Amino acid sequence: MKLIVNPIYELIAQGEHQQQDFKYCINDSRKIAKSLVAFANTDGGRLLVGVKDNGKIAGVRSEEEYYMVEAAAKLYSKPKIEFGVQQWDVDGKIVLEIDIAPSPLRPHFAENDNKKWIAYIRKNDENILANAVLLKAWKLEHQPKGIMFKYDETRKTLVDYLLKNNTITITKYSKIALINRNVAENILAEFLALGCIDASFETQPVNYYLNNNFDLNQLK
Repeated sequence: MKLIVNPIYELIAQGEHQQQDFKYCINDSRKIAKSLVAFANTDGGRLLVGVKDNGKIAGVRSEEEYYMVEAAAKLYSKPKIEFGVQQWDVDGKIVLEIDIAPSPLRPHFAENDNKKWIAYIRKNDENILANAVLLKAWKLEHQPKGIMFKYDETRKTLVDYLLKNNTITITKYSKIALINRNVAENILAEFLALGCIDASFETQPVNYYLNNNFDLNQLK
């Protein structure tokens, strides 16, 4: 006889990662909005409510927790976030699976306790702030006419440096190209939006590096 395992155990066994987060309980919609926004701005993911950090099932306490997720998605996320929900019954304990798809409307912002709207991304098992370069890159992605620029000496300086040194920070790029920080951010955002470079947003300062599929001819 084949033993049938509740699918929720298979999900929990994966632990927390870039597309999965555990929440023991929900008592603050703003904190949940942060997780929902991070998933929507990155690769999507699922939130398992009623599961402790160590993977043990505690179960949700009431229907109120679902409504707090709904408030997080609609009232404390901008633009609002669409989500799917699955309810799992495990030995009388209810776990809510909240599914978030990667959003074409990014960036999404979550309202914090000071009523400021902040964008987050998901990296590994953490929600981290989206920096100015990433926000600018997302804005460029929505330009109806696409991204156009001249491959000038300033941009060539960036590519030449990365071909020799692998990574660069905004401060370093500003220094070697003799440009101010805002201009450096704008150029890095262009390259990021085009997929020419990637970034290690989980590090401080953020390091930028050439995409594995980078082709110099696409800039000329």
